[in-house]
Amino acid sequence: MYIIHNDPPVRSVAIRCVTMERILAIDDDVALCELLTDYLVSEGFEVESAHDGETGLEAACGSGHDLIVLDVMLPGMNGFEVLRHLRSRSDTPVIMLTARGETVDRIVGLEIGADDYLAKPFNPRELVARIRAIMRRMRLDRGSVDDVVPETLKVGDVEMHVEMRLVLVSGSPVNLTAMEFSLLEILVRNAGRLVSREELIRSVLGRSPYPYDRSIDVHVSRLRKKLGREVDGTERIKTIRNVGYLYALTAPTLRERAGVGGRRE
Repeated sequence: MYIIHNDPPVRSVAIRCVTMERILAIDDDVALCELLTDYLVSEGFEVESAHDGETGLEAACGSGHDLIVLDVMLPGMNGFEVLRHLRSRSDTPVIMLTARGETVDRIVGLEIGADDYLAKPFNPRELVARIRAIMRRMRLDRGSVDDVVPETLKVGDVEMHVEMRLVLVSGSPVNLTAMEFSLLEILVRNAGRLVSREELIRSVLGRSPYPYDRSIDVHVSRLRKKLGREVDGTERIKTIRNVGYLYALTAPTLRERAGVGGRRE
């Protein structure tokens, strides 16, 4: 069994939920899935379970889940393979479950496209906190197009259409996950200025940093690969060692708002 019960479920949260968000748990530990189902349902989520990679991938691609909890060690198709196939079809947020101390598993999962990870054994309240943080970020990212003025951010040949969730590099679209889009948006809005790792972890991952946490570094690495280098071969996102990251300001940053007042720069 890979779960720690320190606190009872906080059942009052479910009363505040208007729409139940759907979670898919993919883990071959049937007892763990049952415990997670009981706990997450009490927290206001709708939960479906799968106990092997192939069945889990089919469920992930065939139903509208809001988030997937995916174990690395699965019979048949392992969690990494499931995630690779899933990322070619979907950007549904994924939290990976890894064995305690398996740092390599965590880094590989994030590089493939996981949004966050959690080591077993874990407290279910921490899992709920991670889920809610990702969901909160997703809701903020999606927003309501009717409530905001369309905005475009540009630095050099990188162009972000914020409300459309569209990123162009030299006019060609780049497919980013929700986390990568949020990360790029923060860096571009602060182009030419240092953004600390702590600020990025809190803003993008929606949680506090903890010792030896490399998750944001892996997200930055994936983002760099997708954006490619500048025309002159330099990195777009520069690392300020032990402090944070800086998006290189190679051209004026434009914030265009197509609204009643016309364009504003």
